[in-house]
Amino acid sequence: MILGAHVDRDDPVGEAIARDAGIVQFFLGDPQSWRTPVLAHPGGAAGLREQAEQAGVQLVVHAPYVMNVASSNNRIRIPSRKLLQQTVSLAAEVGAIGVVVHGGHVTASEDPFVGFANWRKCVDSLELPIPIFIENTAGGENAMARRLERIDQLWTSLEGSPNADRVGFCLDTCHAHAGGEELAGLVEKVRALTGRIDLVHANDSRDGFDSGADRHANLGHGQCDPDGLAEVVRLAGAPTVVETGGGLAGQVADLDWLRSRL
Repeated sequence: MILGAHVDRDDPVGEAIARDAGIVQFFLGDPQSWRTPVLAHPGGAAGLREQAEQAGVQLVVHAPYVMNVASSNNRIRIPSRKLLQQTVSLAAEVGAIGVVVHGGHVTASEDPFVGFANWRKCVDSLELPIPIFIENTAGGENAMARRLERIDQLWTSLEGSPNADRVGFCLDTCHAHAGGEELAGLVEKVRALTGRIDLVHANDSRDGFDSGADRHANLGHGQCDPDGLAEVVRLAGAPTVVETGGGLAGQVADLDWLRSRL
């Protein structure tokens, strides 16, 4: 079982070693910016890739939060596609296993199938030397990946795309809980729809079931079913990252919490 954490981008491998982690997730740039991602590592892409390989650490990149490739707004959707491609290309240079990207949403008045169609156009047009991992989201009634029904519709829309096999799934436990999906039995349900789970975000939830609130908590300190959370990690059999607070000490405690239940 490969466990790790989301860390600062300046020295991701050093952060992994400090956590005794086999994988780290990080942003390539400012997650709230539309600017072209620029790698912070002093050795550049080749240097980071070599350092990670020597340390036996897997890398995964999280795409910026500002992106929404499902949007019907050209001023959001088109820059989102461009930024996603830039992120994937640079992530491939550093040797990342994939790029996590949120499912996005359309407005409350729009047909969600507009968003699914925009996702299909995006996937068709991408160059994917490494896969993207679409992540389930916690809130939004017109989100593309909040509930199992929508995830099913999204994956159905991507069937037949020449890049369909390069689209994976990232299962976030906080988002599932806050989005109204029980964690117990969830892995089997997701796999029945997507055929795969490529990454797990193991996070507790500050808020209650079906709250729609994306607020992570340290493991065992939130409102997620602890047995269900551990079950997701165990049955998914995928690399797992905690995206929790408390700095180094907080994340080390969370990884210990997981290891004690696996």
